[in-house]
Amino acid sequence: MSDIDVITFGCRLNTYESEVMKAEAAKAGLDKAILVNTCAVTGEAVRQARQAIRRARRENPEARIIVTGCAAQTDAESFAAMPEVDAVLGNEEKLKAEHYRALPDFGVAAEEKLRVNDIMSVTETAPQLVGHIDGHVRAFLQVQNGCDHRCTFCIIPFGRGNSRSVPMGAVVEQARKLVANGYREVVLTGVDATSYGADLPGQPTLGLLAKTLLKQVPEIARLRLSSIDGIEADRHLFDLIADEPRFMPHLHLSLQHGDDLILKRMKRRHSRSDAITFAEQVRRLRPEISFGADMIAGFPTETEEMAENSASLAEEIGIAQLHVFPYSPRPGTPAARMPQLDRRLVKERAARLRQTAERLQTQHLASMVGTRQTILVEMTGMAHTENFTLVAAPGLSPRSLTAVMITGHNGRHLDMQPATASAA
Repeated sequence: MSDIDVITFGCRLNTYESEVMKAEAAKAGLDKAILVNTCAVTGEAVRQARQAIRRARRENPEARIIVTGCAAQTDAESFAAMPEVDAVLGNEEKLKAEHYRALPDFGVAAEEKLRVNDIMSVTETAPQLVGHIDGHVRAFLQVQNGCDHRCTFCIIPFGRGNSRSVPMGAVVEQARKLVANGYREVVLTGVDATSYGADLPGQPTLGLLAKTLLKQVPEIARLRLSSIDGIEADRHLFDLIADEPRFMPHLHLSLQHGDDLILKRMKRRHSRSDAITFAEQVRRLRPEISFGADMIAGFPTETEEMAENSASLAEEIGIAQLHVFPYSPRPGTPAARMPQLDRRLVKERAARLRQTAERLQTQHLASMVGTRQTILVEMTGMAHTENFTLVAAPGLSPRSLTAVMITGHNGRHLDMQPATASAA
């Protein structure tokens, strides 16, 4: 192992913060350490984190193992009780060198391992200047953290705290640093990114932030949003979709379900018709746009008809990349106290919804065959089009923006051949 290794689970924000953690731990003089940045979205994510911790201890018996992230914030004591774990840091503590300097010695009691404070007491998100994101050709840029909403299935506000935004000037400064280091594409990330700015003077919106970034940092070749709530989209965002070619034609929607009663029981802020209206409006402005989305299958009280409403909503909108999550009760959330479905039924409905997702993905891939696309090549030899469709790009240089012709697909990704002209 290197001096400091990081194992990251979950969202793009965690990926971004893992780079901050590694830098802060190094600043503190930590070495021979493994930092595990956990996710709490599902019970499966927590299980995988525990499994990774045990494996890391077996493979690195001399290393310090420090656990942090959302699962560590919401269930700190259970991670501290693991004999493989040397320390547990909260989501705020993990970003500061001082907490890595104050780590306990090996073999201490569980309560001495804990460095987790009340995340709800945190009122600001300090800008974290990251110049490099290991293994990625797209740069993730944190603009917001936390969430003021209380969806009944979600534990994340208790892991991330209330919504707070990074000041616009700091975001611009960080973007300049990233593009100076060779990043062609910047992805704005947050827990509830479309709530950006509500806590800042003048209450700037996410759309205004994106407009300002593209104006102040013209070197940004491609700008994306990681995930949005369509109900919070502002006029500046619609302007970008319609008129700004550097704003990429892909939006990942936080839909969660397609039935109005389930959406109410989830305490979501949009209805089925809201989602359809938003997608139709965006498509009128940018016909080539593609949509990704998250959906939960098997939510408490869900009937067969309600489950079918999710599948039909995905079809009606034309979701190209549908991420399906079998409902996972998170302790302490209202949904965990609702009447639960049998786990076998939850898995069955998730499997059926994934079949819909596969069919929609195949239709989307087929629609792109014969088109000319500009792709950004990843370190893995794969690439993404502007509308975030995966392309096999053998032989092309990582980080390059290249014009290609789409020649076919295999149901999972597009195939291509270089076009006659390309952009460096």
